[in-house]
Amino acid sequence: MKKIIKSLQLNYILAFLLLHLVFTVSGQTTRNLKEELEKIPGVMVFTMFSDPMFSESYEIFFTQPVDHNNPDGEKFSQRVLLGHVGFDRPTVAVIEGYSIYTDKAGEITKFLNANQITIEHRFFADSRPDSIQWNYLTIQQAAADHHEIISALKKIYDKKWVSTGISKGGQATIYHRRFYPNDVDVSVPYVAPLNFGPEDPRYYSFLKTVGTAECRKKIYNYQLILFKNKAKLMPMVKEMAKTRNYSFSMGIDRAFDLSVLEYSFSFWQWCGSCALIPDYTAILEEVFQHYIFVNPLVFFEDSDIRNNLPFYYQALTEIGMYGYEIEPFKKYLKDTTNITFEFNLPQGAEDVTYNYEAMKDINNWVQNEGNYMLYIYGQNDAYFATAVEPSKNTNAVRMINPKGCHTTRIETFPDNMKTEIYKILQDWLSEEPKKVNQGVGGSKEEIFEIF
Repeated sequence: MKKIIKSLQLNYILAFLLLHLVFTVSGQTTRNLKEELEKIPGVMVFTMFSDPMFSESYEIFFTQPVDHNNPDGEKFSQRVLLGHVGFDRPTVAVIEGYSIYTDKAGEITKFLNANQITIEHRFFADSRPDSIQWNYLTIQQAAADHHEIISALKKIYDKKWVSTGISKGGQATIYHRRFYPNDVDVSVPYVAPLNFGPEDPRYYSFLKTVGTAECRKKIYNYQLILFKNKAKLMPMVKEMAKTRNYSFSMGIDRAFDLSVLEYSFSFWQWCGSCALIPDYTAILEEVFQHYIFVNPLVFFEDSDIRNNLPFYYQALTEIGMYGYEIEPFKKYLKDTTNITFEFNLPQGAEDVTYNYEAMKDINNWVQNEGNYMLYIYGQNDAYFATAVEPSKNTNAVRMINPKGCHTTRIETFPDNMKTEIYKILQDWLSEEPKKVNQGVGGSKEEIFEIF
């Protein structure tokens, strides 16, 4: 009889545990992500199809104030894409510097098997008010946008968070972290310049030293070939522009001159091949075909400029830019001073003053408080000229891909460096969260930097 009673008791315990397990699992699986998203104040949520890695994907529009210092003022909708893997997974916030480039999972998202949100930058594409008030396009207003979105979604995803972005998105990632250091646990800005002016002279120094002397000489000679043969090349350039429906408010003649000056920057930015550069023995058709292949002309085309007006405004007010040094080409230009990008300012914002204090503040934070920042760069990228240089006051790490350019990603590094990057990321995310206050310095660990 006792054996029967013990058997019944055991069966009851097993049944209770099984029932508890069923209810626990059921409770987890019955969370309705879309319903939770729709409970966030001021959002519109649309189901979408995205990367097959995600079990659910949504397009979300967050209502944001144009001026975060006046939350009851004018509003705009900011576009965000969400790819869901699991409530128990970390989340990667992809902070764009422009419009949303892709809905696909990024390499960090894949590595961490994480959820991913992608945030379009204010005043680009679908994330702009009806009428843009340019004075509200600041790094701090944009950082506040990112803070509001991340804060809202952290109520749904309460595990580790990583922020990341590429190029201007990498810049925005740094700026967001400076103003809201506790929003995420780790940040990974890719190929992000930290410029100190609207014409940062470090670009000129970089272009005079990057790569080999032989390659730099080939680039310069090719630019001279373009200028010397401008009259012969222009009919081909105009025909190309017509075929591709290009238009140039500045005039195609001026666009050509600027594109020749842009060539050296573009060459190094996009991993140009020195072996492919035509020399003085090349026929004109070869010179033109290479020009089309690199195609710096499109940078000055009306639609490209129009789409990037917010970038030019930010470059000439806070985040800085490069310019064109005219001295080597004065014979072929009417300009008497170096050329900067004021000609690309949007209507209503032509009279701007560059705020040197903005990047000085960012650099001060990078040097003294920018912990858990993993900077990714390509050694030959033109934008590496003004790369972040973290100090030993933080535990920041800067990884430099040998001979890499603006397309540098973690997966493009040599295997040993790739392993090191992912190990740093894993180690940091396995630590207990550390809350910091603005103005408080970080740890004193060494910077790990490989050239």
